[in-house]
Amino acid sequence: IDLDLLEAAGMREYQKVHVVDINNGSRFETYIMNGPRGSGTVCINGAAARLVHRGDLVIIFSYCHYTGEELATYAPRIVLVDEKNRIRQSK
Repeated sequence: IDLDLLEAAGMREYQKVHVVDINNGSRFETYIMNGPRGSGTVCINGAAARLVHRGDLVIIFSYCHYTGEELATYAPRIVLVDEKNRIRQSK
């Protein structure tokens, strides 16, 4: 995944993530591999590549454990991209 996208989302290389393919409904777990910064790369490798086709829309998300105190100030990071995976909005 493009390093700019990873940083905007607060994700790191080798972090476990879930991927949902909006086009065909596939869901799977995998891990992140860094891609070239500014490239817009979102690439599915290995066996999971059989579940997603070039041009499919995907949602990539991760989970984390928080204490009750941490949840009081927690806000999820959401990164919306355009058709070339350039950041449109990040919050």
